[in-house]
Amino acid sequence: MDIAALITWVITALGGFYMLGTWIQRGGIRQQQSGTSRLPAPVIFGHFALAAIGLVVWIIYVIADKGALAWTSFGLLLPVALLGFVMLARWIPVYRDRATAGAPAAAAAPATDAAVPAERHFPLGVVLAHGLFAVVTLVLVLLTALGVGGS
Repeated sequence: MDIAALITWVITALGGFYMLGTWIQRGGIRQQQSGTSRLPAPVIFGHFALAAIGLVVWIIYVIADKGALAWTSFGLLLPVALLGFVMLARWIPVYRDRATAGAPAAAAAPATDAAVPAERHFPLGVVLAHGLFAVVTLVLVLLTALGVGGS
């Protein structure tokens, strides 16, 4: 189960890297001053940093098989999940605005790229897959820490 958690964690991280790269490339950091982006940089980078640290601890756990490391990884995943839910809640209205932006009324006044939140460019499939794999990872890490399925 520990290897399955590692695989799902890496897949989750790949989706997260893609979204982080998209957010940075589309001006998310610059949009912090104007308030255009609904995702605060400290939340994004805190989510990223804690997830990366947790993944490193998990890799060490897989190698060393020390239960304390499994629990440490799980403990790191809890705030990662909380920050992820915060970002999801703030992203949903941006996604909904994107869906209504194609309406004829919106076509009359096109938004400039600076007025479009960087996170509007996240593909729905990547957001959903990232969240799904994150939940599976959290469950697998918890089950492994509990000793379910052996290690």
